[in-house]
Amino acid sequence: MSQNLRTALIIGASRGLGLGLVTAYLAQGWRVIATRRGGATALEALSATAGDRLVIETLDVTDEAGIAALRERLAGETLDLLFVSAGVSTCKSATSADVAAEAFALEMATNALAPLRIIETFASLVAPSGVIVALSSALGSVSGNTSGGTEVYRASKAALNSLLRSFSARNRDRSLVALHPGWVRTDMGGSNAAIDIEQSVAGMVEVIAGRAGKPGCVYLDYRGKPIDW
Repeated sequence: MSQNLRTALIIGASRGLGLGLVTAYLAQGWRVIATRRGGATALEALSATAGDRLVIETLDVTDEAGIAALRERLAGETLDLLFVSAGVSTCKSATSADVAAEAFALEMATNALAPLRIIETFASLVAPSGVIVALSSALGSVSGNTSGGTEVYRASKAALNSLLRSFSARNRDRSLVALHPGWVRTDMGGSNAAIDIEQSVAGMVEVIAGRAGKPGCVYLDYRGKPIDW
């Protein structure tokens, strides 16, 4: 296998947008390291055509020991892209008045803390011209929250954005993107969402390519349009 292949580490790739990203980068000739939490038949099926360009690892993003162990296994890698896609939305109708503390803590830990722990752990493997991406949401915009609703998920994505900016303040030479994929027809987005996975992924891949080698932290949607923090 050529040692000049670009390499992406995609966290949370068993289905939905993560799986779509793996498919897209493999199609562009990249080598992809993809993580799953459990079984992922669709991800494994890609190995039939990708061969050794696809490496599948198992990771629960809230398992700090698992994150550390994966970092050890990937110690010799150089990454051109680190993309953290994993996330949950389990408290869709809950408000701050009635959400259970345990449910709130789980969503915040999964959507905000875990991505930054992963970024902190793997950033040293990312090439100087590489890009670090956290899958965010337009719902994470504090200034854009004029309608309310989906309060816990909004809060978790706003926290993610804030933590990403804090990381950027400590690592100003890094290219960081809080990336909104659009309202996508996935298990989380629902069947009535505006766009399909392929459209979202195609846009995100283009946005990421445009950020290579450009330091700073930006908040963009899948079309490259800036979102107000």
